[in-house]
Amino acid sequence: MASLTVTAKGQVTLKRELLEHLGIQPGGRVDFEKMPGGEVRVRAARPAGTIDNFLHALDGKVKLKTPLTIDEMNSIAGAGWAGELADK
Repeated sequence: MASLTVTAKGQVTLKRELLEHLGIQPGGRVDFEKMPGGEVRVRAARPAGTIDNFLHALDGKVKLKTPLTIDEMNSIAGAGWAGELADK
């Protein structure tokens, strides 16, 4: 078990080994969940998509040579909801 020191500001720094175990890269985010008995669950934050991510992919800013297929629309919708589409 890893033991960390709390700074005067109430902060701790997670060791690289723990971050790698969680799959967190620099700039990544961490979720904390309070558990019974004074315990805390730590896990990598996963981006949550929004309807805006989905709609942005279909807003007409990108001109297509051919109409999208249903499979392509489903793929875009899945990526948008997963937060995998970059904002333009």
